[in-house]
Amino acid sequence: MTKLEQIEKNVSELEPEDFKAFAKWFEALQASRWNRQIETDIGAGKLDGIADKALADFRVGKTRPL
Repeated sequence: MTKLEQIEKNVSELEPEDFKAFAKWFEALQASRWNRQIETDIGAGKLDGIADKALADFRVGKTRPL
């Protein structure tokens, strides 16, 4: 059994309260990793083109209120 298969098995066997706690922890972990990746991408300039286009669209009125 692979490590992933073992994790899947263990998670599927959690009691409801433990599963709820695990889900909350896992969601926080995913958010933290996402935030770190976004910060890394911003620092590397990977989002500059997207930001420039969004600002240009805003300046010429190609946007609408949310």
